[in-house]
Amino acid sequence: MKNFPIEYLDLLKDEIKAYLFLATTMEDGSPQVTPIWFSADENYILINTNEGRTKDKNMKARPKVAMVIQDPADPYRYIQIRGEVAEYTTQGADEHISALAMKYDGEPWKYRTGQKRIIFKIKPTKFDTH
Repeated sequence: MKNFPIEYLDLLKDEIKAYLFLATTMEDGSPQVTPIWFSADENYILINTNEGRTKDKNMKARPKVAMVIQDPADPYRYIQIRGEVAEYTTQGADEHISALAMKYDGEPWKYRTGQKRIIFKIKPTKFDTH
């Protein structure tokens, strides 16, 4: 990922299985935090959720977010990221959640009836390392 601090790139590798803690803002201004699966490409942090969930609604209404990726092997090593939702799409979202399920659970995603998956592409704007 471009501009990602080099000493923390290992946290983006599939074999590390690090979780991302996503902070969004509720309508009343209060924070909402969710631990989630994620992946990254050249420019974005990619997260996948079901449409209609709280984080989905919050990011569509208020696209600025904060994230923490914590090293599963060392809880005192983490990176804080501020960013903004650049775009979201349902295209390829089922395939993306299946890839994430393979990364984190080692088996394909078991589709839940009635779910409509969505990918959020988050552009990091600031990094703080610890």
